[in-house]
Amino acid sequence: MRIVVQRVRHASVDVDGERIAEIGPGLLLLVGVAPADAALDLSTVAKKIVTLRIFRDEDGKMNRSVLDVGGDILAVSQFTLYGDTRKGRRPSFVGAARPEVAEPLFERFVEALRAEGVPTQMGRFGSMMDVELLNDGPVTVLVELEGEIDASGQG
Repeated sequence: MRIVVQRVRHASVDVDGERIAEIGPGLLLLVGVAPADAALDLSTVAKKIVTLRIFRDEDGKMNRSVLDVGGDILAVSQFTLYGDTRKGRRPSFVGAARPEVAEPLFERFVEALRAEGVPTQMGRFGSMMDVELLNDGPVTVLVELEGEIDASGQG
């Protein structure tokens, strides 16, 4: 699983001109799913995301999590995170999970985020989406977890 984590002041998703999700301060997650991600313990992945200390504390240091600041999450599926550009000019997406595998994993991941107590909205899987955000910082980190975290939290 590849997750681009962006600290945002606000973010939204529109599909066909209709606003389907919107958050204030919090995290925008662009989530790519690989076939091997079925083995991941998604609750452990969710805990890692909601406890990432990338929000400023009273001293201006990145010492607080989205849980600590009471922020929201907007999760958007994005298979293009697995675009392989090593050969040619057209990315290959063979590393991305097929939709019938990726969609239920993505939805279970969103449920795991919600179970951690963070209000979480999501884009519409498989749709052309207009994603708008105001990056705060800017702070953007990449979390890669392919086969690294299992139910024991080890990896």
